[in-house]
Amino acid sequence: MIYFDNAATTALDADVLKEMMPYLSEKFGNPSAIYGYGRETKLGIETARKYVAKTLGVAPGEIFFTSGGTESSNTAINSAVRDIGCKHIITSAIEHHATLYTAEHLDKQGAATLSLVNLTDIGHIDLIHLEELLASSNEKTLVTLMHANNEIGNLLDIEDVGNLCEKYNAIFHCDMVQTIAHYPINLKETKIHFASSAGHKFHGPKGIGVLYINNDVTINPMIYGGSQERNMRAGTENIYGIIGYAKALEIATNRYEEDSAYILDIKTYMAEQLRANFPNIKFNGDTLGKCLYTVLNVAFPQSDKTDMLLFNLDMAGICVSGGSACSSGASSVSHVIKALYGDEADKLVPIRFSFSHHNTKDEVDTVISKLKELV
Repeated sequence: MIYFDNAATTALDADVLKEMMPYLSEKFGNPSAIYGYGRETKLGIETARKYVAKTLGVAPGEIFFTSGGTESSNTAINSAVRDIGCKHIITSAIEHHATLYTAEHLDKQGAATLSLVNLTDIGHIDLIHLEELLASSNEKTLVTLMHANNEIGNLLDIEDVGNLCEKYNAIFHCDMVQTIAHYPINLKETKIHFASSAGHKFHGPKGIGVLYINNDVTINPMIYGGSQERNMRAGTENIYGIIGYAKALEIATNRYEEDSAYILDIKTYMAEQLRANFPNIKFNGDTLGKCLYTVLNVAFPQSDKTDMLLFNLDMAGICVSGGSACSSGASSVSHVIKALYGDEADKLVPIRFSFSHHNTKDEVDTVISKLKELV
């Protein structure tokens, strides 16, 4: 089996599992309990929080553990409208559905109006249009844009966007699910008010995420019913998930230089092999420019041979997707590709290859060979 879908989820690191195991067995106390078992698990949570905060350059009080990126983004967007008074939301047509669907829902409910910022030909955010939207807004505005697109990998210039948000007194939420732990990030050096993250994108466990909330903004509780997460998110904590998140972040941070160079080399090699063997292929996004080193998105022209390409690759033991995780194995073209190409998207069969340090160039050669058979 060849696994080239690491943007969807990654394999749990063995050292992360080892760190989690005591909290799945003998360290089982409820962190809200006052006796020893409870104090032990509470200490584990707060130690993890301090490590995450230190790594991201923020205060522990600005880090809140959630169930993942989707909850974090939903919370940030809804809270900005409900608690901070944002009546205008600016986002893009290529955001993750956790952002898009939330913004569209608020627009339909009349809680906030929605504007979509233009994209460049290769899928970057048009910063000139973003400033025009901000300058023309008469309402408190939330800008919610992802740091790296989960399908095509394009990277956002968060410094420029943050400066624009500051200039026009806007709130900035950034979906950083694909970048936290994949790049050195100091959130305190940015002008971001909310940031979302998910542990399973960097070899941590599923079901655990982080929401960064800058101390300059105040929101009401995400979930009511208990005092957990400093009265912000009621419910017994996902202790082993939190422990695993922190350990995975530690490993990724320590291995960044080595792993990023190794993975980029694999991505570059695959891009070269695809270009050499499939002259009609289209590269989606800013492939070898301002782009994630982990993601390579290409499109084959639609034909009888490519209609079932994802399915046939799956049958050959090759795991890839046509877009985000929610569309893996589906035949319909993703909303990101449609936003880039319009009606022309229906003539394309996109494939996202996404890599980790577990992958090899031999695997690339095997995939290229199978693609040549199929296409």
